[in-house]
Amino acid sequence: MEFDLATVNWAQAQFALTALYHWLFVPITLGLSFLCAFFESIYVKTGSEEWKRLTRFWMTLFGINFAIGVATGIILEFEFGTNWSTYSWMMGDIFGAPLAIEGIAAFFLEATFFAVMFFGWNRVSKGFHLFATWMVAIGSSLSALWILVANGWMQNPVGMHFNPETVRFEMENFFSVIFNPVAISKFTHTTTSSFVVGSCFVITISCWYLLRKKHIRMAKRSIAVAATFGFIAAIATAVTGDESGYDVAIHQPMKLAAVEGLYDGHEGQSIVAFGILNPEKKPGVEGPEFNYEISIPKGLSFLATRTFNGFVPGINDLVYGNPEHNVMGAVEKMEKGKRAVAALKDLKAAAKAGDDTAKAEALTRFDANSDYMGWGYLKDPVDAVPSVSTAFYSFHYMVYVGSFIIFVMYLFLFFSRRGSMDRQVWLQLLGLLCFPLMSLASEFGWVVAEVGRQPWVMQGRLLTDVAATKIGAGHVQVTFFVFLVLFTALAIAEVGIMIKQINLGPEAE
Repeated sequence: MEFDLATVNWAQAQFALTALYHWLFVPITLGLSFLCAFFESIYVKTGSEEWKRLTRFWMTLFGINFAIGVATGIILEFEFGTNWSTYSWMMGDIFGAPLAIEGIAAFFLEATFFAVMFFGWNRVSKGFHLFATWMVAIGSSLSALWILVANGWMQNPVGMHFNPETVRFEMENFFSVIFNPVAISKFTHTTTSSFVVGSCFVITISCWYLLRKKHIRMAKRSIAVAATFGFIAAIATAVTGDESGYDVAIHQPMKLAAVEGLYDGHEGQSIVAFGILNPEKKPGVEGPEFNYEISIPKGLSFLATRTFNGFVPGINDLVYGNPEHNVMGAVEKMEKGKRAVAALKDLKAAAKAGDDTAKAEALTRFDANSDYMGWGYLKDPVDAVPSVSTAFYSFHYMVYVGSFIIFVMYLFLFFSRRGSMDRQVWLQLLGLLCFPLMSLASEFGWVVAEVGRQPWVMQGRLLTDVAATKIGAGHVQVTFFVFLVLFTALAIAEVGIMIKQINLGPEAE
């Protein structure tokens, strides 16, 4: 099968651009929606007008962010049809279902109560308004759930079969798609980390107020709630991250090997706490994996197998195979895949000729190798290896920042409980770093998830190169730069509006 690599590369670049811009806003939405619900719950319980002003202030910032997130999200979904039509054709019956549910149910739930939350302060009762705010928060997470079910299925395709007659993947079990373990771990890890991002957003702005000696009472109250929520969410993020790593080890061992820079697997494999990769290291080439490393003995074996002496395959094992540990390599999978592709061609020819005997024989050969069909289009076994440096450094940055945030959240919680937050200038300065550091870590989480999956758009079944739309690279290139300008303008506008609102403060209506 021939495909235009320039088109594929530009389509990937455009989708990555849209996704990264979109993900600037989504974590804030997920985290801040719940914080607004917490703030308003305190207002309803206490009846304090200060808590009401505080709630409306953060709700305004939430609304500004929500609007830009919706705009980029809609464009992201359209790109499946414009740039990835082969993928949409082959996977639409399965992939489209959770996205449709997200739009019809979760997003409309969120959007309906969004109007009440913003414009119903003096039109509905306190209780109903609080209910609407909670529905917006729950709706935001439900939207994330269905989107992550779709993405989790791309990472671990389950509940479906390939129909050689229609050349499409068809759903067999919807509940297998929903309860896919990769989807569940992605949802829990992504949402809890987004709660941390939202908490960091509130803390960073509140620390800015404290440093400027403005809105001190409001800032201290905001930090107290955000630090409590953020600390719990940060601990949950670490726990769900461990579970996500375990699922990756089972279903995407090449991704795990890449994020750990592991080329040759061992029993009792250590995990790299800090390392500098050897840039000369390649699959099948002798040489050290790292120029410098600090490792935790047997840590990776425990994460991947839940035993300290379990075997963890490395990149070389997954490319060339390791019969001793029952690891099938890319070379053998490619051979099986080529047999499946050949059988599929023979099946089509036999069906066209009306030869039922040849058709049955071809179908038997295809069924025996159909699980590896996607590998038949891979040209070189080394192409099965994602960018090790991108996956490794993105993953470890995410881990470092996550650990830092847990510690800082605890400090904010500690000094908030003591009532001395306004006197801890050093901690307020740290607070200014929380949001940008955590927001970048959240972006890198998606880099790990998507770059680590390459070269597959659907793990082990459909290559990214094959999934792209068959159009000229120039068309995608033009829209890439159009979106770049548009998204940058939107981001600048949003930041400008945010800064203006932050300068006005909670006293402004």
